This record gives sequence, structure tokens and C-alpha cells, in this order.
Amino acid sequence: MRYIQGENRGQVTVFPATIDEYVGSDNPVRVIDAFVNTLDIDKAGFKALPEWIGRPGYDPRTLLKLYIYGYFNKTRSSRRLMAECYRNVEVMWLLGKLAPDFRTIADFRSKNADAMKKVFRAFVKICSDLDLYAKELEAIDGSKFRAVNAKDKNITKAKLEAKIQRAEAKLEEYLKELDQNDQEDINPENHTPGGNTSQDQAT
Repeated sequence: MRYIQGENRGQVTVFPATIDEYVGSDNPVRVIDAFVNTLDIDKAGFKALPEWIGRPGYDPRTLLKLYIYGYFNKTRSSRRLMAECYRNVEVMWLLGKLAPDFRTIADFRSKNADAMKKVFRAFVKICSDLDLYAKELEAIDGSKFRAVNAKDKNITKAKLEAKIQRAEAKLEEYLKELDQNDQEDINPENHTPGGNTSQDQAT
């Protein structure tokens, strides 16, 4: 019996010249990237993690992008977020192939939880302004909205406020779950606040 065959792993393959070619122009990660890049991080109240042994820390925007991506893709631990940096092309694109270690990711969240909540609310509003709620496969706060502008489908100010409230409740729940999962991964005795491990940057 004949079957569809995969490619020979030893075959030389010409991949796209840039990682940007792997991420479509309508990919939601582009919205996350554009949104975070326009933020005034200091005004939003974000605190950068300290340098470690002379090495610079990560830009808060980098970790915020990873966090927002993780929320919408239900990645519920800092260790899993770290793993996505090495195997997920969307995350590689979003972070410029940086790969913070899971302790750094967890530290950033613990120091910036309040600022994250404020930014998340703004992000939901931006998604509404850009009509992302009307995209068939765009998922916000766990719901999917079809591209049908019927009376019971459209987004009013009251509906948006209700969705924001639900999203904030889900965010609070998500933060607690991340904290619980991270407690199982982080050994306080070997903790290096804001530090970069030898695997921090993908090459």
C-alpha cells in the first residue's frame, strides 16, 4: 500500500531568507508587536529587571510581548513560555529570537503584575478599535466572533465593557495559575533575578 511520504531529513532545503516570511501579514502576533512597540513603558509603570554580572537585562517590551502571546495561547507557566522561544516560529519572530529563561519571565510578571493588567485592558480596547473582534478566527478572552454584523453579533460599548471585565477576571485567574505552576519550577536557592542563562539567546 502506498502512503504520502514526508521529506528526507537529510535533504538540503532552501528555507525563506528571513524569519519574517514565516509570519503572515494577518497573523495576530503582528498586532501584539505593533501595540507593545507604541507603549510608553515607563509611563505604563513597568520596571525592568536588573542587570546581572555586567550583562544588560531584557527590554520590558520583549517580556511583555511574550506574556501577551502566552495569555492568548494559554501557555500557563514560565518554563513553557521559555520553551516556546526555542520551538515556536511566531514567538521567535515576536521576540527577535531572544529566549529569556523561565526565572526571568517569572520575575518580570511578579514585579509588573499591576502594569500588565492596565496594558491588557488597553490591548482589548485596541482590538475592538481595529475590528479584530470581527475576524472569524480571532480569539479574545476565550470567545470567537464571526464576521457577521448582525444585531446580536456586533460589539457595542456596553458589550465591550462586559468583555473587558470578563477578560480582566480571566487575567487574574491566569496570573494565579502561572504563579502556582512557577512555584513548582523555581528553586529559590538557585534563583538569579533578571539574570540570563547560557541558553538565554537562541542562535
